[in-house]
Amino acid sequence: MSDPRGLVDDLTEDLKRWLPEQRWFAGKDRPVTGVRPLGVTELVSGDPQLLHVVIEVAQDDRREPYQLLVGRRTHPPEIASTSWIGAVGDLNAYEASGDLDVTGVLLDLMAREGSVGSLAFEHEPGVELETGLRARPITSEQSNTSLVYGGQYILKLFRKLTPGKNKDLLLHRALQGVGSKHIAAPLGSITGDLDGEPTTVGMLQQFVSDAVDGWAMATTSVRDLMAAPELHAGEVGGDFAGEAERLGRAVAEVHADLAEALGTEPVDADELERSAKAMLDRLDTIAGRVPELAAHAPALRAAFEKLRTLPLDSVTMQYIHGDLHLGQVLRTVGGWLLIDFEGEPAAPVEERHALRSPLRDVAGMLRSFDYAAQQMLVGQPDEPALAERAHEWSERNRAAFCEGYAAVAADPREQGELLRAFELDKAVYEVGYEHANRPDWLGVPLASIARITDGEG
Repeated sequence: MSDPRGLVDDLTEDLKRWLPEQRWFAGKDRPVTGVRPLGVTELVSGDPQLLHVVIEVAQDDRREPYQLLVGRRTHPPEIASTSWIGAVGDLNAYEASGDLDVTGVLLDLMAREGSVGSLAFEHEPGVELETGLRARPITSEQSNTSLVYGGQYILKLFRKLTPGKNKDLLLHRALQGVGSKHIAAPLGSITGDLDGEPTTVGMLQQFVSDAVDGWAMATTSVRDLMAAPELHAGEVGGDFAGEAERLGRAVAEVHADLAEALGTEPVDADELERSAKAMLDRLDTIAGRVPELAAHAPALRAAFEKLRTLPLDSVTMQYIHGDLHLGQVLRTVGGWLLIDFEGEPAAPVEERHALRSPLRDVAGMLRSFDYAAQQMLVGQPDEPALAERAHEWSERNRAAFCEGYAAVAADPREQGELLRAFELDKAVYEVGYEHANRPDWLGVPLASIARITDGEG
């Protein structure tokens, strides 16, 4: 086998073509202009060979690091066709997260603990891991890649890397430390080196085999309701409110656990000013691109300006989830779990680690209920009766979620101006996203903005 770093050098041109085709690659907005290896560690030698690779991807003036598992072997493994990168000599190189013959080594190294090159493998204190298990990749993820080992463990590999300890691992450890009931237990981690700083590249957790994600449950409820004209949102067949209420309790309990584990801080005037300015700047930018938003701009601007006048003692800052929606929660036989505490993937790492109001998470979930209700109307002819049914479903479940939250913590509706600003800001972001990526969906956030502002401005 050739020198591992030289192998990656030989694949540079192939990687420039291959990277934009991967679901987890975040730089699809512009072409890849350069690739260079930052670190290469051989984890399995021989045939097959497994390399852990960190590359820097250049896109004009942007430079971002990504993590790869690169395999080489004589006989092709059974993997997706999109995993093939290119040929080096007589052997083919491929992205190896789907190669069951080699990925077991990651779990075995965490079980034994120790280092290989610049990579450190650890299990959590008191945890004993079973070895010799084969892994299968989960194909539905986008920003990261997860491997399930034997139905017992799930290893998340963070694709786009940021120096330091990943927020997902940090918050899972904190929540585990205070006995949170609403997470899958962290079991191990893999740490690499990025810019001379120890950096989380992987996190192992308990795998919950009986889990169903909240988005699937909610949209099934909406479909059942739409398919039964005689039913209303509060009747059997379309009702999700009991689950929404339990979910609200779970989110409030996680917020309380994070506050206990990592503390809280009072807000200051500078933070309120920064939040208001960020919302107003986003509004100006997106309204300049999306004419349909311009009509709502006066009401939106007024809602965001109100942040500057909020009493400082009414807002508490703490660690939060940061990207909460129905796709980030799992329903198990034991209750609701929250997953993926990284925060908004596109946000800078400093922003993801910043203390925020818990109402940002509440607003994200309320927006998700609106999306779940309206997604079946996208691309369909206008049917007022179905639109009213979707609105009724959304309102019922938004209220149930807030009631569940209020059973544990302060009712988020009592801070109406703050919650409203957060929800409207999220909807403005959605307008920009849908305009750029899914124009047929643009009406979903625009309808929500119209409903929330309702005749203002």
